[in-house]
This record gives sequence, structure tokens and C-alpha cells, in this order.
Amino acid sequence: MPLTFNTLLRDAGLSLNAVRLLRHETQQHGSGRTPYALWRDDRGGFEDYQRIQKRERRSWFRGAHWASFVVAPDGRTLFAGLYAVDLAGDVPPTWEDPLAGRDLDFAAYELYRTVLCDELAEYIGRLVIDWGIGARQWAQLAGNQDKVIVELRERFIEPAFPGFARFIAQLSDLETLPAAWKAALVATRGVYLLSCPQTCEQYVGSATGADGFFGRWLAYVADGHGGNVGLKTRKPSDYRVSILQVAGSADDRDAILAMEAIWKDKLQSREMGLNRN
Repeated sequence: MPLTFNTLLRDAGLSLNAVRLLRHETQQHGSGRTPYALWRDDRGGFEDYQRIQKRERRSWFRGAHWASFVVAPDGRTLFAGLYAVDLAGDVPPTWEDPLAGRDLDFAAYELYRTVLCDELAEYIGRLVIDWGIGARQWAQLAGNQDKVIVELRERFIEPAFPGFARFIAQLSDLETLPAAWKAALVATRGVYLLSCPQTCEQYVGSATGADGFFGRWLAYVADGHGGNVGLKTRKPSDYRVSILQVAGSADDRDAILAMEAIWKDKLQSREMGLNRN
């Protein structure tokens, strides 16, 4: 039988019906920060982020323990801590959500007191579970959901770079990527694809500069278009970015531009996308 998270909760003397499992994944309001990055870099900010919850769910959240998880860049669900929780009251008018800023209707939310528990603290950042189907159900009752533990690491480590062929990210995620991922993208040039989530249009581009893919993509983060004519005609968007082809160490700028032209033809990104040359 596989080891499950509920086994750890029982061993800690906790009632499964009093534990809520919270899986924090969603990026908030285009801030460019994810709950995982907030947890990794600013634990206090992460706790402030999860302290506000919808008023309509008061009876479900109040007086319980929260077992919090964050979704790492590789998609794995990592244990972030067990919290004792109770209702604190209305959200103060000066409150600023660490991810959303003040772009929330705080009247619809309430503030909770959360205290990080000693129980299960040894597993923080080390334990990975299989959340299972129903990923959209980010808050679940432990008694109804016995999550399988798929990995217990010796220590917290950033997920390994998935490789250029598998790499996919939102532009807003770039600054929060693990350092090793950034280094790999800075050191590599080639041809990439931007996909607009609003219009479903594609743009084929090339990274030829000294800072590789990462440096080129940061230009889009800075102004929304990176100087490209086609992108200037659209509203700023959080484009999804992926890599089509990696250039060799001997490939110069002209060789990379030739690769880019081939991909524009293959994907017809001039006729049906955002490329204008």
C-alpha cells in the first residue's frame, strides 16, 4: 500500500474532518508572481496571501487546520505547511494582497488568523503528493481525499530544468523561474513561439543576443511587444512562450534568422499569425 498524506495527519493526532487541503496554483491578476514563488521567496507574504478567503466559505474554512500545498514549475504539488486557522474578521481597508495588490473586492473576503504548526514541519518543501483528478478543486476535505505521497526529498530543491523541447511558460512567470532555468535560457539562442491566450494568434521570433532566450523575452515583459509591429497592434497580453529550435554554438545571427524564416513558413504565422515580415 502506498504511503498517503492522511497517514501523516493521523500520526500527528489530527482529525481528518478538521483538515482542509489547499492547493495554491493560480496566478493572480497578472502580477507575474505565483504562489510557489511567493512561498519560496517570502514565507510571510505567502501566509498573508492565503489568509484572505471568500466570505461565502466561512463555515467551511473556519476553525480548521489548513494543509497548504504549492504547485512548483514542474507541475508537482509540494507541501508548504500545516496551519492552525480561525476567523479574524473583515479585511482591513489598507490590506494589500501579495499577489493581486489591491485589485480585489475585499468586501467579498474575510481575514483569517493562521499559525504555522510544528506538526509535519519536517516535511515542508520535501513532500510531494499526487493531487489526483479534479485539479480545479483547489480546496478539499482531507477526510474525503487520501492523497498519495509520491516523493519525500532529503531537502527542498528546485525542480530540474525540463529541457528546451519541453519548456513552456507564461511571460509573467519569467522572473520567478528557478535560477538554473534562467541560466539555461540566458545561455541559449534560437527560435521561439509566442501564443496569445486572448486571440489564439501565434508569433514566431528569434533570440540572437548575448542574453539568449531569456533576455529577448524580458523585452516583451517590459513593454508588451518587444518592438514587433504585429504585437503592437494587439492589447498587451500574457503570452505563452515555448522554444521551437535551439541554435548550435557555431550558428551566427544570419543562421538563426534563416531558421526563424523556415518556422514562419511552417506555421504560416505571417498569414494566420502576428508576424509581419
